[in-house]
Amino acid sequence: MPAVQRSEFALALNQVANERGVDVSVVLETVKNAILAAYRKDHPGIEVEEYTASLDQNTGEAHIFHKETDVTPPGFGRIAAQTAKQVILQKIREKEKEAIFADYKVRIGSVVNGMVLRFAGPNVIVDIGKTEGIMPPSEQIPNERYNLNQRLAVFLVEIRAGLKGDEIIVSRAHSGLLEGLFKREVPEVAQGSVVIKAIAREPGNRSKIAVFSDQAGIDPVGSCVGQKGVRVQAVIQELGGLERIDVIQWQDDPKNYIAQALSPAKDLRVEVDADAKIAHVFVAKEELSLAIGKEGQNVRRASKLTGYRIEIEEKEEKAEKK
Repeated sequence: MPAVQRSEFALALNQVANERGVDVSVVLETVKNAILAAYRKDHPGIEVEEYTASLDQNTGEAHIFHKETDVTPPGFGRIAAQTAKQVILQKIREKEKEAIFADYKVRIGSVVNGMVLRFAGPNVIVDIGKTEGIMPPSEQIPNERYNLNQRLAVFLVEIRAGLKGDEIIVSRAHSGLLEGLFKREVPEVAQGSVVIKAIAREPGNRSKIAVFSDQAGIDPVGSCVGQKGVRVQAVIQELGGLERIDVIQWQDDPKNYIAQALSPAKDLRVEVDADAKIAHVFVAKEELSLAIGKEGQNVRRASKLTGYRIEIEEKEEKAEKK
């Protein structure tokens, strides 16, 4: 190989080794395989097993051997140099991507700030810092509209295999986004003195969260709602102002917990079958519509929050009078 090509090779290899942290022996082996592939392309029909490639790590000089005979064709040095450069650049890109994905792998399950970068069919591509996240329709808030360069918080759901390699899936609909936003806005949640026990979320509509604290002097509901509702309103604004959020106190007693979960309905009588996970709830006539909610939404969310199937009945006045 001419001296200029050798210096380019050495420069590229050193760049990989010193700046990118790629194992030199792995790169050299990959380059040798690529050089052999380039030779085979120009010599179809050869028995590949009988040919080997050698590559000088210091000079970048490449040779092709048939068994032990040097069969390097004239001018092959330039082809080898070009091949080596392409392989090394590819290795750089692969290692950079691996490092980025390793960084995001440990952040799965957290909330990050993003910006809408572009649209790919029904998918929204979100800039999440060092790389891009994909938000498929199932992870989008149904009635939320997205615009280019729009800034929004997203939940890192998972890294999964896609058509072009690994993809980071992000979400606006996941319950984890709600929990992560409360951690941002409520110091007591971030520090662990207030615990979010359960979430029942209907993205873009309404959600319920159950919170608990075993520390004296801490009101878990008040902490999450904030003075004049400032904290819960900050979370709602991060969700585009589309979603109402009910914060209730988690209870160890399932009767009390189910009664809390059916808020804003009051004066409920709850009977539970703990084994079957069924609750019968008796509600005054004037509270019935509140307990059930529009199209059954309130009782559905309460059921999801508590893990009980909730059956609501109207109280009989005679039964209540004694």
